[in-house]
Amino acid sequence: MKITKAVIPAAGLGTRMLPISRAVPKEVLPIVDKPAIAYLVEEAANSGITDVLIITGRNKGAMEDYFDYSPEYEAKLISSGKESWIPGLREICDKVNVTFLRQKETKGLGHAILRARAFTGNEPFCVLYGDDIIFSETPVSKQLIDAYEKYGKAVAGIKEVTPEQILKYSSMDAKLLEGNIYRIDTMIEKPKPEQVYTNFSILGRVLLTPDIYDILENTPLGAGNELQLTDAMKTLSETVGMTGVDFEGKRYDLGSKLGLMMANVERAVVHEEIGEQFREYLKEYVKTL
Repeated sequence: MKITKAVIPAAGLGTRMLPISRAVPKEVLPIVDKPAIAYLVEEAANSGITDVLIITGRNKGAMEDYFDYSPEYEAKLISSGKESWIPGLREICDKVNVTFLRQKETKGLGHAILRARAFTGNEPFCVLYGDDIIFSETPVSKQLIDAYEKYGKAVAGIKEVTPEQILKYSSMDAKLLEGNIYRIDTMIEKPKPEQVYTNFSILGRVLLTPDIYDILENTPLGAGNELQLTDAMKTLSETVGMTGVDFEGKRYDLGSKLGLMMANVERAVVHEEIGEQFREYLKEYVKTL
């Protein structure tokens, strides 16, 4: 079955980004000249996805505005003789259908995914975690779709992390199948040191099959008294089975100030408009450190 749908959970408050997240949703904080959420939607579109559902919360209307036409800007551009800019502003709006759904209560990632059931129906779908931006040659969602088409199972995007990080993330019982593809037999969220299977953890991307919904509805609340998606995927991996892809790409935690700044710097040095000047500035600036 061709995968055409993706879900982006983006209802969190972004407390790690305070104080700016009091006024600006963390998902629209800029990476150079585009909001962070745009990179996720573009990844989905470049992976063959045609329909994206963004799970939002209160005070996040700016996200909806971005994925719409902007008549006031277009009128200004026309009057300034800059009509050629308009297709670029409309590109993401025309490339993929983006819809929004409120998660009225933030009860965990698993609860957010349950809200998408009517949207995805009986189809497999990609999930792009709202805090994780990944720059790669081949879109990570496409890497997961390719694995699903070959193995027919739900897929997790995995990377090895440090022993310190694994205690804060999830740990996969992952066994190599071929190349960068693994069989996932089980997993655990935020393991104690003696519970770590491997240093492979899910980082920001999964491809789920419809089985996940019934599992979520029967999964007890977990860490933080919330419905944890990892707990449901543990059941999925132990019953139906899951595949892991040690994906190509570099991930940035956009829920953290350091991650946001790293992504900005690394995008700015290759930006077609400012890249050359920014590289020269950066070379001179680092001499003063």
